[in-house]
Amino acid sequence: MLGAFANAFRTPDLRKKLLFVLLIIAVFRLGSQIPAPGVHVANVQDCFKQVSNSGIYGLINLFSGGALLQLTIFALGIMPYITASIILQLLVVVIPRLETLKKEGQSGQAKITQYTRYVTLALAILQATGIVALARSGNLLQGCNLPLLYHNDFRTAALMVITMTAGTAVIMWLGELVTDRGIGNGMSILIFTQVVATFPVALWNVQKAKGPWVFSGVILIGLVVVAAVVFIEQAQRRIPVQYARRMVGRKMFGGSSTYIPLKVNQAGVIPVIFASSLLYLPAMAVQFNQNSNSAFVGWVSTNLVRGDHPIYMAMYFLLIIFFTYFYVAITFNPQEVADNMKQYGGFIPGIRAGKPTEDYLNYVLSRITLPGALYLGMIALIPLAALVLVKANSNFPFGGTSLLIMVGVALDTVKQIESQLQQRNYEGFLR
Repeated sequence: MLGAFANAFRTPDLRKKLLFVLLIIAVFRLGSQIPAPGVHVANVQDCFKQVSNSGIYGLINLFSGGALLQLTIFALGIMPYITASIILQLLVVVIPRLETLKKEGQSGQAKITQYTRYVTLALAILQATGIVALARSGNLLQGCNLPLLYHNDFRTAALMVITMTAGTAVIMWLGELVTDRGIGNGMSILIFTQVVATFPVALWNVQKAKGPWVFSGVILIGLVVVAAVVFIEQAQRRIPVQYARRMVGRKMFGGSSTYIPLKVNQAGVIPVIFASSLLYLPAMAVQFNQNSNSAFVGWVSTNLVRGDHPIYMAMYFLLIIFFTYFYVAITFNPQEVADNMKQYGGFIPGIRAGKPTEDYLNYVLSRITLPGALYLGMIALIPLAALVLVKANSNFPFGGTSLLIMVGVALDTVKQIESQLQQRNYEGFLR
């Protein structure tokens, strides 16, 4: 990986792209430190030191690099865009119009991207309104009674909502700039930046709280987990596909062989995000009904708010498995793949084209998804197990959403750098 970056910096064109990406990252992190208008910075900093990020907005705060609880102009981070992208992916399966756009190629994808931007801004307004309302009521940073805003009036609240929504729009623009002029997917790199921003602080907190021996053990376990994640993320089942020869006019086409790569972790990090978001709903309901004496609120407060509770862990694990199968089912259509293969004269050796090919793909996909789902569940439980074993913060550095994002984006970026290096270096072909 380091060799790829070193070779990239020796190439003038790639060096300009990498420096441009670093510039965008610097601007992005700068915006994550500038407070929104009307925020009492001193009180926010004092409250931020008193409480942890393990509340109902822990996931959003993870994707904002700690900017959410400090009420900066980029407080919402990349989370509205992630949510909007997931919503559009689900709606493509449900709404025929969106499915038609997806099949139109680049023009249809541009239209879906435009819809994603609109949904992102709508979600940003909703989330910013909720965060500002919690800041005004004093429930954003629980356990701290200091006022977070200078003026608790409607004008200040409206200005903060507009600023945070505009910050989300700027983040989308920065991500598209990286995609167009830099290397890699812009949004993924910004997500990677925000997750990595909290990483050194989380490690240092473990060292201060538990000492050097536990810290060394955490580093060792982290390296093992990273190696395992890299291995699983690269693992795939390659289904061979053979294309029959056919004559078109005076030219012969086909006769080639290729394969369909089915990744073990076909769903990526999406099931973990879905499961985390769903389990935040009961915690949010309890937060807004703290004075209620109902049995349901009491049971939720006992079992579904604390991450180290066995019932919470079990439900989290089962939800991840369910959403893994659900997301793979809506993103990979064996019938469509089988029809396309049949249309272009392709077939799997030993399997007849058409319905038998569809059944075979379903068979392979259902069995390869199980280890992928179990892998995601185990990785997601690492920070929760750390709560029990070393009493660490729930945003434990080596585990869950953060680790999957860091490894996945790093691998994808290195692959793109290596592919661009191969395009500019022909020594291997000449030799």
